[in-house]
Formats: sequence, C-alpha cells, structure tokens
Amino acid sequence: MPYHISAWHRIMNELGANISLERMKEECYGKNHEVIERIFPGRFTDAEKTKMSIRKERQYQKDFRPHLKLIDGLEKFLADSGRAGIKLGIGSAAIMINIDFVLDGLSIRKYFEAIVSADDVTKSKPNPETWLKCADKINLPPHNCLVFEDSPKGAESALNAGMRSLIITTLHKKDEFGNYKNVIGFIDDYNCIVLDHFNQSVIM
Repeated sequence: MPYHISAWHRIMNELGANISLERMKEECYGKNHEVIERIFPGRFTDAEKTKMSIRKERQYQKDFRPHLKLIDGLEKFLADSGRAGIKLGIGSAAIMINIDFVLDGLSIRKYFEAIVSADDVTKSKPNPETWLKCADKINLPPHNCLVFEDSPKGAESALNAGMRSLIITTLHKKDEFGNYKNVIGFIDDYNCIVLDHFNQSVIM
C-alpha cells in the first residue's frame, strides 16, 4: 500500500491537489476512478480517469518491483493452509493487472481458489460486495470466513459482510480499528498464525 499511496500522491500533486501524504493515505481506498473523483470531484471525464489510472499503476509497479516479496511467514502459511484443506480466496480493491503482478511475481497463484478484483464489483470497499462474492465463489457462508485486512476500510467491509477480520499492522496502527467489533486480533506477520484456530474457514 505505501507504494500505491506514493504513486497517487505524486500524480495528484502534479495535477495541483496540494495534499499531504497522510491525506492521500486516508483517500486510498476503492476503485481508481473513485479515488480520483474524491480528490478532484467533477473535474475529469471517465476517459481521463482511465488514463490517469494506467499511469498510476505503471508508476506503482515500477517503484514496487524491486521490493516485491512475501510478508514473513506467508509462504509457509499458504502451503500449510492448502494441506489442511482451508479454502483460500483473494478479495482485493486492486485491478487484475496488479493482482497478476503480485501473484505471478511471487509464484503464489496456485494457493487461491477464488479471486475477486475491483474489475468484478460495482461497489468497492467498504461495501461488502467484494467479500460476499469471494465467499460465494468458494461456496462458504460469510460467518465461516476470516478476512485478513490491513486497512480500516477493509475491516469495515468485512464487518458489513458479516465476517470476522484479523488485521495485519503493516500500514495502520491498532487504535485505528477500535470501531470494528469484527476484529479478532492483530498480527505483524504470518509467523504467529496457528492454523488450528481457523478450522475450515476461508482465509482472504
């Protein structure tokens, strides 16, 4: 996320937004067109937003590619989950070219049974559509799903979907999640995960 935020921050300020990095962090949720509209309401056409979006994704991938790596403990967690029969899905506000960039760049696509991207929903997070579609694709009810999230808007989306959430504190602090009763805990990485706690839940 810091690389997404940085890419947007650069582009928005080049266009005259004059916003801080902290404000950009707060605005970085939902689809790209929604982000642009929040900063510049009514200023750009859909075609212009699409052009800006492509520019932003190229910048993000260029900046992030040298740093692309798995969070500590994640590869073992994914492999162990597969062996335990735990269904894995991805519900992301990212567009597919960025999901492909990460999954194929890290060779982890094989672990996931379902992928729901920004391209697959009409309403982005915090609307629950992303998570509900993901649960439906792997044929499990929402209350049996556990969502791994790193943002308050993501936790809110999981709450709206009737799902529990475990927060990875790579971007936001614990006190930013105080309003979300579905949050069951916080982790710094995946080394501390005990699969026995999850049974057959969906991990996303």
